[in-house]
Amino acid sequence: MGSTVLSLRIDGELLDRLRQHAARRGMSVQDYVVQTLVRDDFDERFKAAVDETEKFYGADSRHADPADRVT
Repeated sequence: MGSTVLSLRIDGELLDRLRQHAARRGMSVQDYVVQTLVRDDFDERFKAAVDETEKFYGADSRHADPADRVT
């Protein structure tokens, strides 16, 4: 898998906050931003997969009453 350069123009205040977040995790700003984007992309894909599964089975288990569960 190759890589591509993405250039961003961001506010200095935002860059300072990104530096602080990255430093807390011992990461570079670049690595922190990439990790955040990857995590967000995963979350979106996971939610889409859950939605498709619920649509396929015709049930929305997220809103089921816990008292209805058989244990």
